[in-house]
Amino acid sequence: MIELLGLILLSFAVTAIFLVPFIDFLYYLKKRYKRAIPKGYDKSHTPIHNQLLVGKDEETPVGGGILLLLIIVVLSLSYVYFQNLLIPNDLLILIFSLTAFGVIGLFDDIKKIVTAFSGKYQGIKSRYILILQIIFALLLALSLYFVMGLNSFYISHIGNFVLGYWYIPMAAFVIIAFSNAYNISDGLDGLSTGLLIICLLALLGLASANLDITLARFLGIWIGTLFAFLYFNVYPARIYLGDAGAFAFGATFAVVGLLTGKVMALAIIGGVYVLIVGSSALQLFWKKVFKKKLFPVSPMHMLLLYIGWKEPKVVMRLWLVQALFSIFGLWLALLAK
Repeated sequence: MIELLGLILLSFAVTAIFLVPFIDFLYYLKKRYKRAIPKGYDKSHTPIHNQLLVGKDEETPVGGGILLLLIIVVLSLSYVYFQNLLIPNDLLILIFSLTAFGVIGLFDDIKKIVTAFSGKYQGIKSRYILILQIIFALLLALSLYFVMGLNSFYISHIGNFVLGYWYIPMAAFVIIAFSNAYNISDGLDGLSTGLLIICLLALLGLASANLDITLARFLGIWIGTLFAFLYFNVYPARIYLGDAGAFAFGATFAVVGLLTGKVMALAIIGGVYVLIVGSSALQLFWKKVFKKKLFPVSPMHMLLLYIGWKEPKVVMRLWLVQALFSIFGLWLALLAK
């Protein structure tokens, strides 16, 4: 426990030291390369959504996730090196998850940081992002199956379900779902980061109960970096995570849950993420099938803004809901021990 608390404090301190000059650097780039609105940029495409978030993308720099990913990877590997330990397979899988899904969003973040408002926007199209997510998620799922030997999931008081090779598509789906859920939730100041800290604390409790030291150390380092980042990300935010951090954190959160073997507990611990991505998916389904919107705007947190809730109120209320989900999910997971 002392070692774990020390890792949290160390990662917090390292992140805090590097984050301030990094934010200043991003503001410099934002000011240096800011130009006219890109050609083809249409604010009327999602008028309600844009009105609710007016000024956010234009004034606050994006890309904090790039620094956080680097710090988490370096500290995790450095700890293993200085302890003269072999790099565990599960740590390699977690680092691959961070870096692979981080790369997907990195190009878009670089575009936003360096060339935003300097010409026609040419980011990665959604279908290409999905293809890359499927490829990396399948690689991770194959690693979990063949390297870690995972092939089942347990539901408390019901039983253990051995999936065999079907575990691979199931795990890939979970990874892709949470990667996109986190990205969708990253819209209000402090929302996604605060939700993730709460979820990771629950998973840290589960890893500690399972005596999974490698996973607990990784989670401790990750939590420390998020605490430092959240200080600058709460309302009014000075920096946003960006796609590199959002895709990477969502996917890695899913991988952590899969490594614990408690898939159902993962879905409950990440309950607010499930509600957010579910509301967005339901909106898309309704528009596709019935040719009209089910909600005035989606996802769920944007709907709460639309009906009149102030941004800090939305964030704090969803943090509280997430805390209850996490406690409930952890309780169910521990019941299954």
